[in-house]
Amino acid sequence: MKNNYSALLKNSHTTNNYQQSARIEIDKRIAYHQAGRAAAIYLGNKQKQLPAVYFHIIFKQKERSRQQTNRFLRSHGNYTAKIEGGHLIQSLPFSFAEATRNFTWSQREEYRCAFEADIMNLLTGSLAEAKFMASRDDEVFNTNLANLSALRLYGGSSDVNVVTEYLECLMPHKAKRDQKLIELFLEAFSFINESSIWHAISALAAFIRDEPKDMITCEDVISFLDSRFVETT
Repeated sequence: MKNNYSALLKNSHTTNNYQQSARIEIDKRIAYHQAGRAAAIYLGNKQKQLPAVYFHIIFKQKERSRQQTNRFLRSHGNYTAKIEGGHLIQSLPFSFAEATRNFTWSQREEYRCAFEADIMNLLTGSLAEAKFMASRDDEVFNTNLANLSALRLYGGSSDVNVVTEYLECLMPHKAKRDQKLIELFLEAFSFINESSIWHAISALAAFIRDEPKDMITCEDVISFLDSRFVETT
C-alpha cells in the first residue's frame, strides 16, 4: 500500500509540473504593450467618434532556445501575445492623394482621421510598455525617456515599420511626415498618461496575464474596458 501511495504522489507531482509548464505565461511588458494598443483602438477611437473596428488578442507559444531555462521562461513568459485586426485602414492605398482624388472634403477628412488614428494606436502600445518599465524602475516617465527613437526598445520595431508605411502613403514630403509623426506621438503619449486611461490599461494588462486563453475576443476586451473606464470616471 505504501509503495502504491508513493507512486500516486509521484504521478500527481509529475502531472502538476506538466500543468504548470503548460500554463500560458505572458511577460508583463508584452501584456502592457497589447493592453495599450487595445485601449487606444477601442477607447481612443471612441473618443474621436470614429467607427468601431474588430480586433482580438491571440497567444502564441515562444520557441525555446538552448540557452533558455525553465526559470527564464517563468520570468519572461512562455507565450507571446499579439493584436490582430484593429485597423481602420484595412489596406494601404498607393498614396493618400490618389485614393482620395474623387472624395468630397468631408470624406477626405474622415479618411485622414482614420489614417492618423491607426498610427497613434500603433504608437500607444510601445508607449504603454515604456510607461510600465519606467514605473517598475522608479524612473520619471516623460518624452525624454520614451522618445520616438527609443520606441524600438519597447517592442515597437514592427509597429514603427508599419507607422513608416502609413506616413509614406499619407504624405510625400519627409519634413511633413516627421512633423506629423511628432504630433501623433505626443497625442499617444497624452492618451496613456491620462490617469483614467492608464488605470484601464493596467487593469487590462493584468487581465491578459491572469486569465489568458488561446485568444481574447474583441467583445471580452470591450466589456472589460467599459467596466474599468466607467469605474474611474
